[in-house]
Amino acid sequence: MFAIAFPAIDPIALEIGPVVIRWYSLAYVGGILFGWRYILRISPLSAEKIDRKCIDDFIIWATLGIILGGRFGYVVFYNPAFFMENPLLIFAMWHGGMAFHGGLIGLAIATWVFARRNGIQFIAFSDLVCAAAPIGLFFGRIANFINGELFGRQTDIPWAIVFPGGGPKPRHPSQLYEAGLEGLLLFIVLSIMIFKFKALNRQGLVAGGFMMIYGLSRYLVEFVRQPDDHLGTIFNIATMGQILSLPLIIIGLWLAHRAFQQS
Repeated sequence: MFAIAFPAIDPIALEIGPVVIRWYSLAYVGGILFGWRYILRISPLSAEKIDRKCIDDFIIWATLGIILGGRFGYVVFYNPAFFMENPLLIFAMWHGGMAFHGGLIGLAIATWVFARRNGIQFIAFSDLVCAAAPIGLFFGRIANFINGELFGRQTDIPWAIVFPGGGPKPRHPSQLYEAGLEGLLLFIVLSIMIFKFKALNRQGLVAGGFMMIYGLSRYLVEFVRQPDDHLGTIFNIATMGQILSLPLIIIGLWLAHRAFQQS
């Protein structure tokens, strides 16, 4: 059976004495910084005029929302029994364990609180944040691939890869599928909506598009992504990722419908 060898990329990008910088950490930093610059670029196109100082100040809020929400989501959605028995390990984030859906909830809460404190329309500001989110998703999934984690199910497709932690059988490079769909494709679609169709003039349309496309992309990729060993499929029907993506699709449809009802 033909398979592509896993590229020998060290998960550690830089190591100077006791200081270790991993590609996964750089993915978070890069996603947030590039996302910040992109929000500055598109904010003048929004009907809600938001000054640069607010956008600059939001970086810290976004970072905390993503990290705390991502960890909370992993603990609650993916391994609650383990962390109930080992509560101190909840804070051992260097061992890994982040969940996108939790990060999205944390980011949404941070955005809502920040918007209220600064007198900004929450949905209008959410449009800007969601427009930039695919940048972080792209970097994050590439980092997942470098780490050899979150790989796909066994397959005999020509581009299958043998992952170091996935046994001897070739598998779908599901991290790259997600990088392409949830990152690159989603960014392109939302950018076209913003620059060609002036989607930021309809509050909620970009956020709704983000949720719908991400939710659908994640739902489809889950069919070839290896489920977590301790979870498998829920009731032998769907993975946890698919279950958590369905509300996103529904909320996205509602936001898009609401946006088109605006005069």
